[in-house]
Amino acid sequence: MLQKLFLKNLMFVCCLFATLFIQAQVEYPYPIQKFNITLEGKPVQIAYMDAKSDSANSKTVMLFHGKNFNGYYWKDVMAFLVKAGFRVIVPDQPGWGRSDKPDLHYSFHLLSFAMNKLLDSLHIGKISLIGHSMGGMLASRFAMTYPAKVEKLVLENPIGLEDYKRFVPYQTTDQLYEKELSASYESYKKYQQSYYPQWKPEYEQYVEAQAEALKNPEFPRIARINAITYQMIYEQPVCYEWDRINAPTLLVIGTDDRTVVGKALLSDDDKNKYGQYPALAKKTQEQIPNALLMEMPGIGHIPHIQDPGQYKQIILSFLK
Repeated sequence: MLQKLFLKNLMFVCCLFATLFIQAQVEYPYPIQKFNITLEGKPVQIAYMDAKSDSANSKTVMLFHGKNFNGYYWKDVMAFLVKAGFRVIVPDQPGWGRSDKPDLHYSFHLLSFAMNKLLDSLHIGKISLIGHSMGGMLASRFAMTYPAKVEKLVLENPIGLEDYKRFVPYQTTDQLYEKELSASYESYKKYQQSYYPQWKPEYEQYVEAQAEALKNPEFPRIARINAITYQMIYEQPVCYEWDRINAPTLLVIGTDDRTVVGKALLSDDDKNKYGQYPALAKKTQEQIPNALLMEMPGIGHIPHIQDPGQYKQIILSFLK
């Protein structure tokens, strides 16, 4: 009898916890749909938004989010693209946001494969692709792997313009996991504050979106994935293969960005030496066969949030 009562109370607490977690989630701007795929023998549901314009111009734009984000932070970009007549697909990558968080060997190749299958399921043959931060590394790999799919490519302050393993000390996945397990709302906010020259209250919502993971009953699994995907960035550079990108490419660079994955492990001298986005972007532009560079002075790591008006003009001019 006591065992049954314990199990009943445990189930009630778990259901209450799950309910509170769901209620605390940020509200995505468009309905979330699910795509079922098998990755490494595991069934995985990929969450995505599919926003269609009433005045559709038959062109599709796909947006890839960064490591510390999910599809939510694209909401304003989605709005102006839809208004301009585009169909807009915004996935949460497996391991992020509202997608499943399977135990996989995460790689940019595997994520590209999953995104290609998502497009195939929607019968979309060609896209313009926008990737921010880690999403820029993924978008680059996707454009290299599926060149026939990408009409135009936008890399918005992508990480991986330099090879971090050449100068950032190595950490084991277990070390990274312990660090991720100790994360808090305050640590997430402190890191996101480094993305902007000046913090504003309206940026808090993006910390809240990331911090949903802390309340998720699967947080230990999420922390493990966060560690594994850090290693993915560290071990799988794209910066030696820029000449493989055939699509017309636009680099949108906030010139105040100094992001380095693993920056806290660097000496003060190296912190000033690496992550120099203006110089890195110019070097990258020279190596991509058909690339343009648009600098946004005074802007940090996330141009589409810090200066949405200027960003909108830049993107629409390029896509049209």
